[in-house]
Amino acid sequence: MRREILVVAAILLDARGRVLLVGNDWGRRGRVRYTLPGGTVEPGETVLEALRREVREETGLRIKAVEHLAYVLQVEDRRKNERTLALAFRASYEGLLNPRDPDGHIVEARFFTPEEVAQRLSEHRPLKEPLLDYLSGERGRFYAYWGWREEGIRI
Repeated sequence: MRREILVVAAILLDARGRVLLVGNDWGRRGRVRYTLPGGTVEPGETVLEALRREVREETGLRIKAVEHLAYVLQVEDRRKNERTLALAFRASYEGLLNPRDPDGHIVEARFFTPEEVAQRLSEHRPLKEPLLDYLSGERGRFYAYWGWREEGIRI
């Protein structure tokens, strides 16, 4: 049976237009992968509740307002027999960066320029392409990929 995963992510920009990324070491092997702050929607939780919770856990920041849906991303990972549907929201925030990830996976949270974002996300097209498109003015797009390193389509 295929596993279905619903994920939320926040696009948080600082006053200089830099994007907040978090460094994840899921396997605790010293191999950090950068993503937008966010995570899986838990049973009984709404999408916006999950967004607020995940941002707070991973960054220490509080979501003040969700401004709009930035893009939707779907990844069909045949190797793992799972489908991930991710909703990325532009949001405003308050507070200071102070990650307190209860799972212990977040090793860094900091703001990056769009050029640095492209570098940090270079190995994962589904994470990089929609975010860079959004930062260049594209909004409300749907992206579909057949794997985490595969080419995708944009609608």
